[in-house]
Amino acid sequence: MVSYRIGIIGGSGLYNLEGFTNQKWVKVKTPFGPPSDELITGQLAGRDVVFLPRHGRGHRLLPSELNHRANVWAMKKLDVAWLLSVSAVGSLQAKYRPCDIVLIDQFLDRTKRDFEHTFFGRGIVGHVAFADPIANELRHLLFKSARALKARVHDGGTYVNMEGPAFSTRAESLTNHKLGYDVIGMTNLGEAKCAREAEIAYATLAMITDYDCWKVDEAHVTVEMVIANLMKNAATAQAILQRVIPQIPTEPNWPCHAALQNAIMTDRQLWPAKTIAELKPILAKYL
Repeated sequence: MVSYRIGIIGGSGLYNLEGFTNQKWVKVKTPFGPPSDELITGQLAGRDVVFLPRHGRGHRLLPSELNHRANVWAMKKLDVAWLLSVSAVGSLQAKYRPCDIVLIDQFLDRTKRDFEHTFFGRGIVGHVAFADPIANELRHLLFKSARALKARVHDGGTYVNMEGPAFSTRAESLTNHKLGYDVIGMTNLGEAKCAREAEIAYATLAMITDYDCWKVDEAHVTVEMVIANLMKNAATAQAILQRVIPQIPTEPNWPCHAALQNAIMTDRQLWPAKTIAELKPILAKYL
């Protein structure tokens, strides 16, 4: 019987999660190349957990260099069924202040590498439903946990996924602000798309670090500003994770855990053996 795990993808402020015991670094080889780093397995708040440093230890990878397929494939290989993302984002609206948390529920794709955000191709065609890209059940648990801790949290919002690595121009930022989008970041959409195809429930703690550069009465975003607020946010994120993890079910039975059930269009008899081998952790229950 599979013992399902909870995955966490985050940055430097989460490397030393309090209470994360029996830690073991695990190297996972994937058919899509190396993940961002080795993954840490262990126990947190009474559950089996896997942690991945999104940009590698020492923050060595650009957002556009992140191998989302490898990261999510490795999580699936390690029996992760729920994936919690902790991410720094810029605010596009005045109501979201630095150190607030936005539990996003939508994405707008402004990347240039979306072909790398799918496991399909190479002889197997799949189209997952993605109207609601966040696992709402997991988002609701995060919201209750954040509220219980009296964090400044907002339930719902649209995440604009830009490419980077440069921050927005003022024209771009003003456009996103005027269109009513909520936060901007460089990493989460690829994770969410790959997680859905891997039938992993995914949700994001979007931690506000700055106002991007649309708000002319505030200093525009800088690395120093982001790092300073990241460190302030880290303790809040850790507390929320500690509280939410015991509330996550032990059996994966939410709708996104069956995302592939009616998504694969290619006749099973035509699936190439090489592609089946590459996607075995993801396709296992359909083989």
